[in-house]
Amino acid sequence: FAQNYTPWQVLGFPGGPVMFSSEMKFISESPERRTDCYRVLDENGTIITDSTRFQQVCDKEVALKMYRYMVTLRIMDTILYEAQRQGRISFYLTTKGEEVINIASAAALNMDDLVFPQFVFVRTQLLHAVGAAYSLKMDKRDACAVTYFGDGATSEGDFHAALNFAAVMEAPVIFFCRNNGWAISTPTSQQFRSDGIVVKGRAYGIRSIRVDGNDTLAVYNAVRAAREMAISEHRPVLIEALTYRVAHHSTSDDSTKYRSVDEIEIWRMTRDPVTRFRKWLAKNSLWSDEDELELRRDERKKILHAIQVAEKLEKPSLADLFTDVYDRLPGNLCEQESLVRDTIKNHPQDYPTDVPV
Repeated sequence: FAQNYTPWQVLGFPGGPVMFSSEMKFISESPERRTDCYRVLDENGTIITDSTRFQQVCDKEVALKMYRYMVTLRIMDTILYEAQRQGRISFYLTTKGEEVINIASAAALNMDDLVFPQFVFVRTQLLHAVGAAYSLKMDKRDACAVTYFGDGATSEGDFHAALNFAAVMEAPVIFFCRNNGWAISTPTSQQFRSDGIVVKGRAYGIRSIRVDGNDTLAVYNAVRAAREMAISEHRPVLIEALTYRVAHHSTSDDSTKYRSVDEIEIWRMTRDPVTRFRKWLAKNSLWSDEDELELRRDERKKILHAIQVAEKLEKPSLADLFTDVYDRLPGNLCEQESLVRDTIKNHPQDYPTDVPV
């Protein structure tokens, strides 16, 4: 490229030649059009893209397994949320409306792949995933690492360090961002001014895609393709999945304090991911009302039974809170354990009696 131009027209520079221009032009802070969102199914469960290509990557067994797991997850969400309200568990994070993110992405992975999941704002898993991916590359393993995080995590420095490191080291890692528009109660408009998360990948030299996070087939296809790229081409891939949490963030949250009930209802009634995928299965004669009733009845029974069994198990000792990491307890943990024991002793009515102290 540089050989076709004089030194006055092009600058040889690390990373590739740069063309000179006599026009002073600033790069716009925002594109004229937002990045498209990849989708396969519309809200009615109808294929809007090449169905033949889809059938090549997802068979009947995989489709049904994904749907069963999504329904199970939703039932579990409802039961455990109610269990917390009954005082049977202390805290619970919901995932209602985001089932596709968990199930469809996992279905596209291999058992040899390494998964680094997310928890609220925690983002150190991104850096861990990059390191693990690099080790897979060094060992010439036919596998990749995948790490999950929310839109809020992209406001943290670890996100940017992880993307840059992954790009430079050409690590086979998939960065999967669950963008539901809210970092608990903080809207994305107060987190960044860019066109979501997908455009951040290009800034670091990472191939990226935006996908409909409520479309089971779109998420499955995108992760499957990203995995192939990551392993065969030794490169990181960023996936931004647009979705929406229709339930409260957790049992400690009241989302109606920061978003309207009408907004929640629109997503719940017209953009529900589980309902959309069920419609597609029904249109392809893969699912019936009888199948639905049987699945929901059986899964609810299994989950309730599991809770009953768990509640009868002997509770772990209070000491396990402090002794499960270090061989020898550091001074700060010894101090914390002593404080907890003193508090329980002084306020026994506030603590469960079935936990060995």
